Amino acid sequence: MVKTRVFRIDPLNPDEEILKQCCKEITGRSTTVVFPTETVYGLGAYVFDVHAIKKIFTIKERPIDNPLIIHISKFDHLYEVTGDAPNNFKDIAKKLWPGPITFILRKRKEVPHEISGGLPTVAVRMPAHPVPLRLIDCIGPLAAPSANISGRPSPTIPHHVYVDMFGRADIIIDAGETFLGVESTIVDLTTDPPKLLRPGSLPVEKLKEILGKDIVVPNFAKGLGESDIALAPGTRYRHYAPKTPIVVVESSDYRDLKEYTNSVVEVVRNYSTHRYVIVASRETAKEYEALELNTVVIGSRYNLYEIAKNLFKVLRDVDRMGVDIAIVEGFPEIGIGLAIMNRLRKASRFNIVKV
Repeated sequence: MVKTRVFRIDPLNPDEEILKQCCKEITGRSTTVVFPTETVYGLGAYVFDVHAIKKIFTIKERPIDNPLIIHISKFDHLYEVTGDAPNNFKDIAKKLWPGPITFILRKRKEVPHEISGGLPTVAVRMPAHPVPLRLIDCIGPLAAPSANISGRPSPTIPHHVYVDMFGRADIIIDAGETFLGVESTIVDLTTDPPKLLRPGSLPVEKLKEILGKDIVVPNFAKGLGESDIALAPGTRYRHYAPKTPIVVVESSDYRDLKEYTNSVVEVVRNYSTHRYVIVASRETAKEYEALELNTVVIGSRYNLYEIAKNLFKVLRDVDRMGVDIAIVEGFPEIGIGLAIMNRLRKASRFNIVKV
């Protein structure tokens, strides 16, 4: 077991002395660090410290071919980790960075192959959070996946981090709850047209508007199956899943909530011999509660960002309820709804009931 050092810090006004101490601890020591971003917590190491990078895979129990994301704090870092980029890339990135968007670009040969899963490309993003930006300013680019045991829901609050990473990671920077709660959007700019590899906090509709062109959305980006190879985090292997089995109840039209909740109740009756919980929106939960069905609220259907922020927390909470199965409502695949459904489908191992 690793002796984990914990540093607590204000997320919006981080103590410079604490960050300097973290920087000193990490630089040149093959140290791993858990740090907050605006999306989820990451488990990072200096990009060019191969020993530390390998520790990430061991700590997370992560398949070695599953790429990491390089986090940068300034555009100069791009020249350290990427090769040729589209001619207008900097103009595009300046509109979106810092922010919850990861770009797939050609990598420099100096980038350790462990980071890219052996691919000729690399995933890069600039987080919109003061803590990692200042930390990276001091250390240099950090390669990081989410700070959870592989396959589990990503960590969005410090408790999640301590459960998965205390005694494994060298340093934990505790900055409270993350802002968005679902990982960054990943888009491949090495193809024409660009390809969405993972939907995330930045909606694909906004991305199309800024890129000025269509974006290919393969089935695995919708959470319908897996990519044959791990093109980026979240494209292959099981992700985001609680230990408790879940069933996702999907509809092609959620406008008639009464009809939809009746359908969910029918699904619940199929599991009447199980200890279950319904993961429901605030608007539908009252219908289930009126029938004395065990229910937990994830947020409002009319604020999908609230649903996204609570998603991983609720999936982890399900494991503490001692139930046999969770029946989870589906949501419209518009805006961040696509990211929500991607996570739910993968978490359920594609155990989907269409109503």
